[in-house]
Amino acid sequence: MSRDVSRLDLFIDRMVSQRACLDFAIAETTAMTGPVFELGLGNGRTYHHMKTHIKGRDTYVFERAVASHPDSTPPDEMLILGDVRETLPASVERFGATASLIHADLGGHNREKNDVFARFVSPLIEPLLAPGGLMVSSDRMYFETLTELPLPPGAVEGRCFVYRR
Repeated sequence: MSRDVSRLDLFIDRMVSQRACLDFAIAETTAMTGPVFELGLGNGRTYHHMKTHIKGRDTYVFERAVASHPDSTPPDEMLILGDVRETLPASVERFGATASLIHADLGGHNREKNDVFARFVSPLIEPLLAPGGLMVSSDRMYFETLTELPLPPGAVEGRCFVYRR
């Protein structure tokens, strides 16, 4: 049966999928010790969710300019400010392939532009993920060495993606 999908429906599908995929990734990486990377802070909802549910791992946020809710703003020492096209390559030198979990919600409302950006940024993200680590993204990514996983229960196809190194 076909479903009429409003923008509200799409938003809810994205939020439900994001939570399901993040919760799956958090559970799957709980024994890992490497840092967690949040690419794009926005309002800070997913950062706050990860900080609430991930213990014992540093969470670094990559953002151009902080505009998050005060309860969802990371401390300055956990912020990596600037354009990810520059901060991700610099972070490879700093961190290497140590990230246990990377979450990216970098796209906007234009799917075509999001896809072009995902193709550009995927090879910048890939070398940061530790073996066994997971990448959760709101957009399809294009990795050479990561494997796309089936979505966990509760996630809506096409609204979130999970990859494992």
